[in-house]
Amino acid sequence: MTAGDEQRMRFVFALRQRGVMEMRVLEAMEKIDRGAFVKGIFADRAYEDMPLPIACGQTISQPSVVGLMTQALAVEPRHKVLEVGTGSGYQAAVLSQLARRVYTVDRHRRLVKEAQEVFARLGLANITALATDGTRGFPEQAPFDRIMVTAAAEDPPGPLLSELKPGGIMVVPVGQSDTVQSLVKVTRTEGGFDYEELRQVRFVPLVEGMGQEN
Repeated sequence: MTAGDEQRMRFVFALRQRGVMEMRVLEAMEKIDRGAFVKGIFADRAYEDMPLPIACGQTISQPSVVGLMTQALAVEPRHKVLEVGTGSGYQAAVLSQLARRVYTVDRHRRLVKEAQEVFARLGLANITALATDGTRGFPEQAPFDRIMVTAAAEDPPGPLLSELKPGGIMVVPVGQSDTVQSLVKVTRTEGGFDYEELRQVRFVPLVEGMGQEN
């Protein structure tokens, strides 16, 4: 067994310990190398279960949270998925292993460009990344079977709810940025929306408009 194999085994074991039990999700996370999305001085910590800083004042989420959010989203192979908050691109890459098509949007052009480069290098051809205001979602491609939001909103954003198919699921951190946030699973029903709180989390806030570097 190589050092890399052992590292991957430890990585998956840590995910299982923290409640990520869905086999398709574990396989996707084993296949997508988090190290490809972590640069510079933090590269040697890519396989630890912790969030790490990336450019533009953002973070790459800790793997167990990525796993739990992905598991809650219940993505199926024919699904079209929207991710709001591309960040490093890691979450979109994991989703790409589970869905037919992934659209990911971010307000920071630099992050989108860097993520696109990693997607190309890894041969992930079913991801479309776009620099745009994520609070508006991606109406050109709506409706979506699944929507994942990787930044905290005070309430599930109305434009995103409207882009969800009937029977669709959205997973979104909800709460003020300076207090504890709850990860909420929203299911669109015939009569409206069902809300289920999953766990406490901490994410950067969901911000309207484009990033300052644009």
